[in-house]
Amino acid sequence: MRAVTWQGRRKIEVATVPDPQIVEPTDTVIKVTTTGLCGSDLHLYEVLGPFLDAGDILGHEPMGVVAEVGPEARDLKVGDRVVVPFNVSCGTCFMCERGLHSQCETTQVREHGSGASLFGYTKLYGQVPGGQAEYLRVPFADTLPIRIPEGPPDERFVYLSDVLPTAWQAVVYADVPPGGSVAVLGLGPIGDMCTRVAAHRGAGRVIGIDLVPERLARAAGHDVQVFDLSAYGDQLVDAVRDATGGRGPDSVIDAVGMEAHGSVGARAAQTATGLLPDALASALMKKAGVDSLAALKTAIDLVRRGGTISLSGVYGGAADPLPLLTMFDKQIQLRMGQANVHRWVDELLPLLTDGDPLGVEGFATHHLPLDDAPQAYADFQKKRDNMVKVLFHP
Repeated sequence: MRAVTWQGRRKIEVATVPDPQIVEPTDTVIKVTTTGLCGSDLHLYEVLGPFLDAGDILGHEPMGVVAEVGPEARDLKVGDRVVVPFNVSCGTCFMCERGLHSQCETTQVREHGSGASLFGYTKLYGQVPGGQAEYLRVPFADTLPIRIPEGPPDERFVYLSDVLPTAWQAVVYADVPPGGSVAVLGLGPIGDMCTRVAAHRGAGRVIGIDLVPERLARAAGHDVQVFDLSAYGDQLVDAVRDATGGRGPDSVIDAVGMEAHGSVGARAAQTATGLLPDALASALMKKAGVDSLAALKTAIDLVRRGGTISLSGVYGGAADPLPLLTMFDKQIQLRMGQANVHRWVDELLPLLTDGDPLGVEGFATHHLPLDDAPQAYADFQKKRDNMVKVLFHP
């Protein structure tokens, strides 16, 4: 089969690789029909190379049709249409039963002290072959894939794999009071969807902050009050406070993570770390601060006293020292974590089958064949061609 593979820093290739096989009797193999390119895939493209091997298959936002089922898979059958969550979770352990599928005890990567394994996402998360491919082996066939109805187009459902539950959890964790205000840092796919979810869940004022004109315009088209970081610069916090009664927003969502602009030192450290031999680089990233915390520090400055910060942007390695005194003094609540996909499915599915209140159809800016993946990674990383969300169609 053809698959998107990592071959080195900023080097993505579409290669012919062996077809996936049933390994455990509860496995299934799906034929991928649509699969997304996620902002966190850029961390593999740029920063997390020390935890990858050449040939690793990328991608964690797939959906498709069941092509094969193991002998002990009772519920799925060939031909079923499914979405595959990015968490590899068993659905039956202590953590999964409590809605913490990102902490699944069956697939935790204890060697690295990590939570549940993830599709297509480094040795830190199990080095499980990913979904930017023609076929994908999926374990826990009876509990992991999300069966979806026939009829509506893939784009109506594919975001159940990551974008929708990640944005939904980020807004839930932000704890926006009814009619209250929320600021979203970063208007990429997750941040953009966060603004839509926040408005749907009753936020009175939704603020979006970015520095890419096309992303600001896209959010503004959905009644988001946008602020251009490049225009406001150091005056951003004051401007947002002025727009929220002088206090700052009730809640702030950091949808940026380690891709944040504004920290030259951190970017240089990330680049230098990526040039080290893998054994040295991985050890350094686990112990040293190589993240750009510009977005998180902005969130801490922005949020009103007694407010809540929800962190959905991915940070890798050990973080630079946080302004703990400021966080304590402001009595800030901070919630974070990988999205627990299955935790939110029951709330999200009706929004995809009974109308389209979140605007998922048309959410993608680019629909591309799998062979265009190398260029798509480069364009997405450089924010070229108005690219916000890419869907590949193998």
